[in-house]
Amino acid sequence: MKRVLTAAVLIPLVILALFKAPLWLFLLLVFGVALLAAHEYLHMVEKQGFRPFHATSYILLTLVFCVSYSLARLTSQPSPPGVFGIGYQAGLLLLFWGLPLVTVLAPLIYLLVSLRREPLSQALPDAAVSYMLLPYVGFTLGVLPLLQSGIKALYLLFLMILVWSGDIAAFYVGRAIGRHKLAPRLSPGKSWEGAVASMISAVLVGWLLFHYLPEIASSFRSVQIITIKSSVLWTALPKAPPLRLVAPFALCVNIAAQMGDLVESALKRGAGVKDSGTLLPGHGGVLDRIDALLFALPVGMIFYPTGFGPYFAQL
Repeated sequence: MKRVLTAAVLIPLVILALFKAPLWLFLLLVFGVALLAAHEYLHMVEKQGFRPFHATSYILLTLVFCVSYSLARLTSQPSPPGVFGIGYQAGLLLLFWGLPLVTVLAPLIYLLVSLRREPLSQALPDAAVSYMLLPYVGFTLGVLPLLQSGIKALYLLFLMILVWSGDIAAFYVGRAIGRHKLAPRLSPGKSWEGAVASMISAVLVGWLLFHYLPEIASSFRSVQIITIKSSVLWTALPKAPPLRLVAPFALCVNIAAQMGDLVESALKRGAGVKDSGTLLPGHGGVLDRIDALLFALPVGMIFYPTGFGPYFAQL
C-alpha cells in the first residue's frame, strides 16, 4: 500500500515539473535528487570498506550541474547547427569547458586529494570509487535539463513511461511465472521470464505512445500542459516515427534500464543492505527508484538527435 501511495504522489509531481517548471527550478529539483542519490551511493561505498571523498564529490557534482544548466540554456536558443544537432555555442561549451572539466580534471583532482590518505594503498581505490559517482549519477541526471525544454519534455516523459512499464511488467510476470533466475548472484528475485516480459512491454508501450504521438501532443497542448510550439517543419516526414525506429529504441532503453537495476542491486549486495535508503515509503531510497533511469537516460539522449528529434520538432 505504501508503495502505491508513494507512486501516486510522486508521478504527478514529476509530470508537473517536466512540463511546467522553469529550467532553473527543474534543474534545482534534479540536483536535489542527485544529491540524495549521491549520499546513498557514498554510504553504500563506505559499507564496502572504502572511504570516499564526500566534500570533493559534492563540489564536482555541483560543477557538473552548472555545466548542464549552461548547456540547457544554450540548446534552448536558436543557433547554427552543431554536433548532433546541438547548437554551435553549446558544442563549444561542451568541448572547451564542460568536457575537460568533468572527464579530465575531476579524476586528477581525486588523485591529488587521495595523496593525503593513509594507508597510501587505499588512495587509488578510494579515488576511483569516488569518481564513479560522477558518471553514475552526475552525467546521467545531468541529461535531464537538456531534454526538458519545450516539446522535448514529452519525449522525456515517453522515455520514463517506457522504463516504468518495463519495470512493472518484469515485477508482476516474474512473480507469477518466473522460474529461471536472471542473475541470482546479484538479484535473486529477477527472472528471465520477467526480463523478456519487460522487453515486450517496452516495445508495445513504445509503439502505442509514438504511434499516437500527434494526438497525445495535441491533447497536452489543448489543456496547456505544452505551451511551446516549434517553428521547424519537416514536411517530408510522417507525423509519427515508424516501428522500425521505435522498436530498437524501446529495446535499447529497456535493456539499459534492466542493466541499471542490476548494477544497483550489485552495489546493495556488496554493501550488505536491502535498500539504498529509507526516504521513500515502500520504495526504499532515491537510488532504488532511479537506478533504471540512470542507464536509460543516456540511451534516450543518443536517440533524440539521431532519430526522434525531427518528429517532435514538427509537432
